[in-house]
This record gives sequence, structure tokens and C-alpha cells, in this order.
Amino acid sequence: MNGPLKRAALACLLMFGLLMINVNYLQAVRAEELRDDSRNTRNFFARYEVERGRITAGDKVLAESVDTGDQEFRFQRRYPEGKVYAPITGFFAPESERDIERAENSLLDGSSADLLIRRSIDLFTAKQTKGANVDLTINPRAQEAAYKALGESGKKGALVAIEPKTGAILAMVSIPTYDPNPLSKPSKEDVNAAYNKLDEDEDQPLLNRAIERTYPPGSTFKVVTTAAYLESDDTVGPETQVDAPQRLDLPNTTADLPNSGGAACGSGRVTLSFALEKSCNTPFGKIAMDLGYDAMRDQALKFGIGGDPIEIPLPVAGSTIGPEADQAALANAAIGQRDNQMTPLQMAMIAAGIANNGVVMKPYLVNKIADSEGGEVDSANPDELDTAMSEDSARKLQEMMVNVVNKGTASAAQIPGVTVGGKTGTAETAQGRAPHAWFISFAPAEDPKVAVALIVESGSAGSDASGGQTAAPIAKSVMEAVLGR
Repeated sequence: MNGPLKRAALACLLMFGLLMINVNYLQAVRAEELRDDSRNTRNFFARYEVERGRITAGDKVLAESVDTGDQEFRFQRRYPEGKVYAPITGFFAPESERDIERAENSLLDGSSADLLIRRSIDLFTAKQTKGANVDLTINPRAQEAAYKALGESGKKGALVAIEPKTGAILAMVSIPTYDPNPLSKPSKEDVNAAYNKLDEDEDQPLLNRAIERTYPPGSTFKVVTTAAYLESDDTVGPETQVDAPQRLDLPNTTADLPNSGGAACGSGRVTLSFALEKSCNTPFGKIAMDLGYDAMRDQALKFGIGGDPIEIPLPVAGSTIGPEADQAALANAAIGQRDNQMTPLQMAMIAAGIANNGVVMKPYLVNKIADSEGGEVDSANPDELDTAMSEDSARKLQEMMVNVVNKGTASAAQIPGVTVGGKTGTAETAQGRAPHAWFISFAPAEDPKVAVALIVESGSAGSDASGGQTAAPIAKSVMEAVLGR
């Protein structure tokens, strides 16, 4: 072969090699970037070619794809009861997804490897591939009761209800909410306008307050302090006498810890149950200082506070009792103030763990997944997160929480014929602002079917808001819905 032919052959080989490198680079390295590029109109149209699976809860369809008859935008997402379930379902938009629509996207659009057999069958039978259906653990009666009680009252806040024995989430409401239907239109211009309006709303309707925001838990956290005390000594119980001064002297500061309104707590020495029933501050501040930060941190961790990130499968903001500081900070953290920050989901897990004899289950939202023909792809497998306390300690704490409802600050949560356990909380916020109103509960105490955590945000329930008067009646309506009352 002469020189020119050799050089031509070498040049062709080099160009072919460069072409192959470029093809592999585009397909392997930049594939996702190019697929998600907003200028990729092919990807835009392709999102509407597939009939996404339904999202359901019980007998309710929460999200479905409807045939528009348009060849370019054939299927559009529809949310029949959008505002009620929006914090859970999220939305499917031209360029993005949110919440369950995002977390289970590959199943809903049929691209998941778990659906390979179904896609192969559809290909062989010339059927159009459809996405899998995602069934949630949500109890529609409980969800709608929570939405009505919290949402229609003009309050801001969040509620989470959990089945204590499994960790299944029965209700998750965040108020204010939004309608996901305008965000599912196959029009970038319309969707962007609708989204920007929601995003700029100072009430933050797109924020899922149940799992994406933390708050000081106030006196509801006293159940964790009580759990730590019970676990520290098996002789401690509801009738154990504890110091309850009108003001607790805190070391290295002139700002002592008072009870609510500066009131006395009994005669200055009361039973542990009485202290919880009346939600005194000073006994729990002293208990925490006596136990020390490590004991409080370890007890909190057993309830899931400060541990590994939680996904349900939606990501959940981390809760914390705050860093180790001085004794004064610890006393305030023990009553749910200072740097103590909790999500409503975390507080529901605490209530559920106590109700479940000390065993905290991992919370989850997805009940089962089925392909388009009804074949099961996956189903929930309840799993333990941790044992927060012994069964003996849990039963003592259950008894005290029942006393809180029967003869303490949470009488508004009483349900005739049902033994309810609970704890109220009124959490201070910024100086000059009204407090948050909290309530956590479970029922029936003998065989718990539901645990609830609820927060009504500062300012949305009046200046005299309290966990007992403001939050407990809302939680009661949700417990009644789960129990069929």
C-alpha cells in the first residue's frame, strides 16, 4: 500500500474512533443532561405519550392520566381531589415532578426495571405500555377529616396520623395547600405562571409542613423527657414524687425556668403523673439536668430524632434536640424549647412508639404497587426503626398520657367509649408572637389503631391558642375517623 492510501486509511480510522468516542460520550455521560435539557422538545412531547399509572388510597383515585385526544399531548394528569391530597401526590408538570409523582416516577411512567416483564408482554401483544399503579397507606376518611378540621377553619399547620403497629401513614395534611391541576397542563408558559404565583405566596402553600419544616415542639416533648426518666430507673413510675418548684433555678443565668404563666405546680413536690397532666415545666427541666445531655440525646435518638435521614419515600427534614450546651439550655430543650426542633411526622412517630409498647416502626406511605394489569410488583413490609423504651416503661407512660386526657390539659380529646392518651403543647416562638399549638395522641390505649401529631401555627388560631383548646379537638376528629366513630 502506498503512502497516500495509508495516510487516508489512518485518517478514516481516527475519525471513526473519534465518532465512536463522541457517540458513547453523548449516550453514557451526557445522556441525562441532554434528556433533561429544557430545549429538548422531543423529551417534552414524550412525557405526555405514556399513560402514567394511578395513585390511589383505599377506594379513592388521587391522580390519574386522562386521554385528551391530542396526538402531541395525549395524556394529561388529573387530580380529582387535588387540594386535599396535594402535599402527598405532588404534581406532574412539563419539566418536573413533585412528591409521590417524583419519588415513584419510574414506576408511574412504566420505565422501572421492575416492570421489564410487563413491558415485554405488552411488546409481544402489541399493547401500549402503561405505568404502574401506586396505592398509598392513606385512610381517605382520616385525611378528609383532617383537611376539613384544619383547612376549612382558616388555620395554618400540619397533621400526621400513623398506625402504631406498622408505621403506615394514615393521614398527612399541610395547610395552606394548593391545587395541582393547573401545574399539570402540557404548557410550560401556563405551568410556570401558576407555579411562580404559588412560590411567591407568603403563606408557602407548596411547603409540606408535615415533613419539610421543623418547629419547637413545646410541652409535647415532655413525653420524651419522661421516657428518659423512666428508662433511667425501673422503680420510677406515675406515682414517683418529683420536685416541682414555682421557678427552677438555672445555673449560670438569671433567667430561671418558670411554669406556664408563673403558676405553682401543686405544693412544690408532686407525682410524675400530675406534673405531666398539668404540663408543669420545672419538674421536667430538673429531670433533664439530673439525667444529663447524653441520656436525653440517646433517648431522643431511639425515637428517630437526630438519626439517619427518614424517607417515606418522600424525604423528611431532620429533627433535633439541639447541640450540647449548658444546663440551662438542656432544661429548656427538655420542655420543647431552645434549639429543640421537630417535624410533625417525628412527633407522630413518638406518640406511635409509646402506644406500640415502646417499639417505633419506620413510617411509610406506599402500601403496594401493581402493574397496569393488576399484577403485584411490590408491597409494604413494615419494619422496626428502634425500641425506644421497655414495654414496662411504655405502659407507665401510656397510663400517664391517658391521665392527661381524662383529668389534665387534653380533656377536649376525649372520645366516649374510647381510651385516649395524649399530650398538649404550647410552643413559644419569636418574642411578641403568639405560640404554636401542639397535640400528640393515640387511641385506643389498650389496642392502638392510630397515633396523631398536630401543630397549629403561631397566629392562625388567635393569641390564646393552646394545645388543649386549639389542637386537641382537631386530632380528636381524625382519631374518630380512623376508628369509625
